[in-house]
Amino acid sequence: MRALIVEDDRALARTLGEMLKSAHFESDICNDGESGLDNGLSGAYDLIVLDIMLPKKDGFSIARELRAAKIDTPILMLTARTETDDKVRGLDSGADYYLTKPFEMSELMACVRALTRRQGEVVMDELSFGDLRLNLSTCDLSYGDKKVRLGKKEFSILRIFMSNGGAIVSKETLINKVWGFESDAEDNNVEVYISFLRKKLAFLKAPVQIATLRKFGYRLEGLEK
Repeated sequence: MRALIVEDDRALARTLGEMLKSAHFESDICNDGESGLDNGLSGAYDLIVLDIMLPKKDGFSIARELRAAKIDTPILMLTARTETDDKVRGLDSGADYYLTKPFEMSELMACVRALTRRQGEVVMDELSFGDLRLNLSTCDLSYGDKKVRLGKKEFSILRIFMSNGGAIVSKETLINKVWGFESDAEDNNVEVYISFLRKKLAFLKAPVQIATLRKFGYRLEGLEK
């Protein structure tokens, strides 16, 4: 999963990114409102952590514009403001939750878990596709008695496939969610990791393949045993 952190306090933004790693999020950081909105409009994120007081564009405006653009990514709004009117304004702008600074990191992570549950994200320890199983805590992929450890990007890609069942996932979606919206990754980067995953599926002798649909992307398909 991928999070967008829009926070002008650079030290806090880095800390938030480190904390979100424990919930299996990779994070992109923006330190002003305009770049935060541009990234958020990509639709590449599973969570947006949004400060209110930002250079160039405030968090209220960002939330409203994201919702107007039909971006339904969960928004956790952060602010030093404690007035009830500001909290109401934040929620009315489209935020899903409002957290007042200073806050405990345990409280932040509880909010993140609640928001991802609300969006239907898997919060258990394992994903499955048929009898193929992906452990979300250890990054182990297993079939029957065989097991193999996935690398970071292999894990992220396969998690997206398994979360989407047999739905088609485009290369653009994989690049945005795994490498990040502003990365220099290209189609061949995706192809390399798809090749790695196919070799690991072959090692496990799992009746599952990553099928290529030309001009569309990839999807998981079951094979006859």
